[in-house]
Order: sequence, then structure tokens, then C-alpha cells
Amino acid sequence: MIVKAAATKPLTKTALARQQGVSVSSLYYRPRQPAKDWHLKNQIEAVLKDNPSYGHRRLAAELHANKKRVLRVMRLFGLKPYRRRGRKWKKPKEKTQVYENLLLAAMPLYPHHIWVADFTELSWHGQKVFVATVLDLYTRQIVGVNVALRRGAPLTAQALWQALFAHPRPEIFHSDNGKEYEAASFIGILRQFGILVSRSRPGAPWENGYQESWYDKFQIDLGDPNRFDALGELVAEIYYTVWVYNHTRIHSILKMPPAVFALKQKTAMPMTA
Repeated sequence: MIVKAAATKPLTKTALARQQGVSVSSLYYRPRQPAKDWHLKNQIEAVLKDNPSYGHRRLAAELHANKKRVLRVMRLFGLKPYRRRGRKWKKPKEKTQVYENLLLAAMPLYPHHIWVADFTELSWHGQKVFVATVLDLYTRQIVGVNVALRRGAPLTAQALWQALFAHPRPEIFHSDNGKEYEAASFIGILRQFGILVSRSRPGAPWENGYQESWYDKFQIDLGDPNRFDALGELVAEIYYTVWVYNHTRIHSILKMPPAVFALKQKTAMPMTA
């Protein structure tokens, strides 16, 4: 006799809210990306293009805006002056293929609309360890991560593949102009999925400040890599730190973990009369 497995019933709104520890009404909440903040971000980036050393006070004076609001928006999008003390100015290299910064016109309107990517370098007992991530700009969730001992296209491509495997493809993929993102193999993946390529303008690293700001917090949460004797322990801690950021760490802007916010967007439904 063949016994059919009972179909799993979908969770009700009440059960889902109880599981996530939130109110039922919050599942219907669909926040709006503040368009005014996005517009001010673009204005700040335009001023920084000609005045890379301007801090929030000079930017506020140039834009005739409130300096507290300018500072808040800069922190919100990870915008920082480029010519800071101790940093050597480097002339941007000429690119054979130049992609526009689509984020100067487009703002994230829904989950998986825009992904942004970058990587960072950690020092572990004198050895370099690289961490590449992909972040959904709307939910602020890390959707792809990869750890490697070498930088290059495989480092960033694996993070992208992980994101594409677990999530719907984005409309726009934004990064800086590093060779890790310029490689033909990497661009080929984006074209294969019909994803639009967006890049920071040459010599304007603040235009990819979204991920740089995330890495600042990530390295604080991770702590000193040298406390681990084995590389595997460090790698495990890196992935765990990303998991904590996504699932339990309260995001200052969202007022909840990004994964919870993303779930709300997935389950939110228009209220019927």
C-alpha cells in the first residue's frame, strides 16, 4: 500500500508573525525608500566629484542643506571624503570599457532590484584572506559571500554565483572598477542572466560606499582574525558573522535584522477591503 505524505500547510499570518516575534500588522508594512534622501545622496556625490575632500559641513554649505541631515545621509549610504589625511591620491586608470553609474538615476524600489558588491582584505598571521560579498541594496541583506586566499575574478564570481543560486536575479548589479569585476568571465555571468552592469565612476570610490560602510561594521563584529589558530576556524567565524548580521543583528536603518525585513517584504500583501 502506498502512503502519500501529507502536504505541508503554509503558515498563517498569525503563526508567521509569532515565529518571527513580530506583530501581525507589521507583516503588511511596506516601507518606502526615502526618495529625498536618495536625491540628496546624488547631490552629495556630484559635489564630491569636484571636491573629493569635502566633509559634511562643507557639503552642507555647498548644497545649502542642514549639516545634520547631510551627515545622516552620508552615514546611511556610506559616503566618505576621498582625500583624507594619510591617503595617497592615485590617478585613476583609463578603462577600455566604461559602464555608467546607473544608481545616479535608479533607486532601489523592491527586494533584488539592485545588488552592490565589493570585497575586503583581512590579515591572518601574516597571510592575506579575502572576503567578497553581494548586498541587496533594498533589504540590506548579504545575499552572497565567498572567502578565498587569492583575489581575482574567482573570488567575486563565487560570491555572485552563491547569490544567484539562492535568490532571484537582480535588475542592476553595481560595483567599483576593480579588475575582479572587469574580468570577461565575471561580466559574462551578468550578461548571461540579463543583468544591467552599473559601476562607480573612475576616481569616485564613494559611489560604492554601500559595501565599504558594511565592511567597517563587519570587521568590528568579526574581531581580531589572529585569535584563531586554524584557517578553518576563521572562515567559519566569517560566515557566522555574516549570518548574525543578516538574521539577528538589528540594522540601525531598518530597526530589525535584514533577513526579517526581507521576509516581511516577501509576505506582505495588499490589504483587501
